[in-house]
Amino acid sequence: MKQQEAWPSKSDTPHFTGLPFTRKESDHRRRHHHHHSSSKSNTSGSTRKSTSSSSKTHVSNNLKHQQYDYSLLPFELVQKIAASFSLPNLRAASLVCHAWRDALQPLRQAMMFLRWGKRYKHGRGGLRSNVDKALEYFLEGAARGSTPSMVDAGLIYWEMGKKEKGIALYTKAAELGDPNGQCNLGISYLQADPPSYKEAVEWLYKASFAGHVRAQYQLALCLHQGRGLDQNLQEAARWYQQAAQGGYVRAMYNTSLCYSFGEGLAQCRRLARKWMKRAADRGHSKAQLEYGLLLFSEGDMMKAVVYLELAKRAGETAATSVKNVILQEMSTPSRDRVMHLADNWRALPSSR
Repeated sequence: MKQQEAWPSKSDTPHFTGLPFTRKESDHRRRHHHHHSSSKSNTSGSTRKSTSSSSKTHVSNNLKHQQYDYSLLPFELVQKIAASFSLPNLRAASLVCHAWRDALQPLRQAMMFLRWGKRYKHGRGGLRSNVDKALEYFLEGAARGSTPSMVDAGLIYWEMGKKEKGIALYTKAAELGDPNGQCNLGISYLQADPPSYKEAVEWLYKASFAGHVRAQYQLALCLHQGRGLDQNLQEAARWYQQAAQGGYVRAMYNTSLCYSFGEGLAQCRRLARKWMKRAADRGHSKAQLEYGLLLFSEGDMMKAVVYLELAKRAGETAATSVKNVILQEMSTPSRDRVMHLADNWRALPSSR
């Protein structure tokens, strides 16, 4: 299991058909509006004068919107807008008009390269894991403007030690509005030597506001530690909570600590316990250790040993001594039961 970071010292299809894309439709609406207006009975001249100015402005604004032909948008602009789209959204956008269908063809092709790249990277679909082949496919997708492909290619470069190439791809994806690219770029700046905290926080904020839970957690750490900006425990706790509610297990653990110590949040033992258990049930080893100790203090020995055993297996050596003390007081059937529960335990889904 990967080492967790310590307490400081995570419908698709848009309704494009609702937009007026052609002049013919807007012309028809304008003629219909004119006919409908002329068929109404005449009102007094004074009423007509009092409403004519606002009515003309309202109608004029509506007609300007209706007359705009979205198919005239430059291909480059359409491609930039859709660079981070998922495949279902790309398919939906491609149905808007022939121009959009043609403009988005490279991005649809990029999705095929992205899919094959993931298969080679993770050894799926009957393929053996091949990082070089995966990178080749990701770069093909990136060349067609796909930001998910840029992010995956950047990650492989980063893991290869070619960090400059990775950062270049992260930057391109981030500038096109991809939250994964923004998050990875922000973390890259944090890990630089020396770190570039100001740039890191800027990109982490953008990804966080887009709902990226890992970025929210990293931003909370920066706020908690005062890296790149003034320390702000209240805002840090708010972003921890946001990421925890989005399923990010490390944020669950830190949210528990905020409630436990009263840092940025009102001290609350009940909520601290709730978030500690959530983190423990999702495989956070420190949370398993601390929740096991909490259960031990409450006298729930059976559950305490299970969590302490899980923590020990995940590398928390401090769990061993307490666990052994409890086991000595248990009967053989109870000890067997505890080991059976630990052996069959499975972590709940999380965003890591």
